[in-house]
Amino acid sequence: MTEMSTPGGVGKRASRPKTAKAAATIYDIAELAGVNPSTVSRALSKPGRVSAKTQQKIMDAAEELNYQVNIFARALPTGRTQTVGLIVSDITNPAFFDIIRGAETAASARNYTLMLAESTESADHELTAARRMLTTVDALILASPRLADEDIQQLAAKKPVVVTNRRVDGVGSVVADTEAGVADAVRHLADMGHKSIAYVAGPERSWMSTRRWETIKARCEWHGIAVSTVASGAPTVEGGRHAAAAVRGGAATAVFCYNDLMAIGLMRELQSAGIRIPAELSILGFDNIFGSDFTTPPLSTIKSPLHELGVAALTMVLDESSGEAVQGSGSTLSTELILRGSTGAVPEA
Repeated sequence: MTEMSTPGGVGKRASRPKTAKAAATIYDIAELAGVNPSTVSRALSKPGRVSAKTQQKIMDAAEELNYQVNIFARALPTGRTQTVGLIVSDITNPAFFDIIRGAETAASARNYTLMLAESTESADHELTAARRMLTTVDALILASPRLADEDIQQLAAKKPVVVTNRRVDGVGSVVADTEAGVADAVRHLADMGHKSIAYVAGPERSWMSTRRWETIKARCEWHGIAVSTVASGAPTVEGGRHAAAAVRGGAATAVFCYNDLMAIGLMRELQSAGIRIPAELSILGFDNIFGSDFTTPPLSTIKSPLHELGVAALTMVLDESSGEAVQGSGSTLSTELILRGSTGAVPEA
């Protein structure tokens, strides 16, 4: 690169024409701000290492030139890209909205960028996405993963990995514990006179679905309430609709669904068949997603701290990445019963 001497002795590159598509570089910023390129590099990579006045001049120049950081170029000397990957099982499920927002909020606060991928409830797709992401990100979060424990452990052996709503030996995890919410929900149903409860399960590979069933079963047994399951289905509104026939054919007067989407689908299908909710059947969901109170009647549900899950998972995986936390740490967040109009007293015989 040709340089021209300046009175101050600082090398200044000769101006060169740029095409409309040419991306701005730190040299362009340096020329516009009237500083050395190395000063620009320090200001952009580690704010605080230059004076506030110089920092502002550089940031103004960068904004004027629409400068974008090349994360891969930055990673060359450090091996770090300042990015974290997040893989969710279903991007259309509102339960993940707040998890993503929480993770994004925490990532931004630590000057990291969040990269998002979806597995479409497929363990194979999830593994493929995870392997590809690990080549470019500093750490990875798996939200409600469908992978086998061994696959997750192998990923965690390469770079820091944290899972949400899942426990895997040796891997960091953040879980919304169902105990408090389920205990209050079963107690509420028992007080309403219910003697038979069903659980519409989620995907077979869902660790959280199994955990929710185990907690419901234990609490029902403690109250002397009969409890049964309805076969696993897609964790969607349509999956809830498909469970309606089995629910109608059973003896349960109250039903827990794996998530709010299934509960909404079940409610709609039963109402279309003339079943009155909650006069003839009480329905509860899990998660308290956006829109769970838009139904008629509004859905009773067990609230999961979704935003907090995202924040905690991002914080934990970056702490592991920086050596501030031990790999395999665990965190548990509590759940809460939200009573609305879809639960009521047991129907009179």
